[in-house]
Amino acid sequence: MITRPESNNQEMLGEEVKEVMSSGSKVPEKEKKEVFLEFPGRWNIPYVHSAGKAATKFFTELKEKKIVGSRCPKCNRVLVPPRNFCERCFVPTTDWVEVKDTGVILTFTICYVQFTGLPKPPYAIGGVKLDGADTGLLWFIGGVPLGNQKEDYKKMPIGSRAKAVWNEERKGAMSDIKYFKPMGT
Repeated sequence: MITRPESNNQEMLGEEVKEVMSSGSKVPEKEKKEVFLEFPGRWNIPYVHSAGKAATKFFTELKEKKIVGSRCPKCNRVLVPPRNFCERCFVPTTDWVEVKDTGVILTFTICYVQFTGLPKPPYAIGGVKLDGADTGLLWFIGGVPLGNQKEDYKKMPIGSRAKAVWNEERKGAMSDIKYFKPMGT
């Protein structure tokens, strides 16, 4: 059995159980604590993820500064990012629809804590319903100075308009859009 270097199995047991064990008596079932084996290790597994039909089309178009969605033939909603089927109607989507790179901020949150793999805080992430779409696209909201927790939320009010700010070099990834900038700021 492998135990953590900073502890031993005795430390995981309650005081009453330790006393019973040291006296040589049988430990009552209700007072036993489970001890599990631990196996230290590290996985480094190379892999390739297939984006599928809808995401491939979406990312390919982003490289050309276009945002596309898919249309449900039953309810007529335009889904951005595109899906292969409508999650409301459970039918395959049929058409590609180009939407604008402007829209309305539906929701947002401002992060003031560092998370691995994300930008240095503060930064905002929000949902933007693009013109021509019926769903929101979740991405960074930027182009406004952040750092005052009591005032920052006023800089991107729910319902305000935003526009995509594109990276000059695009590679067919969500990061081709730097962020959505609230209009009028």
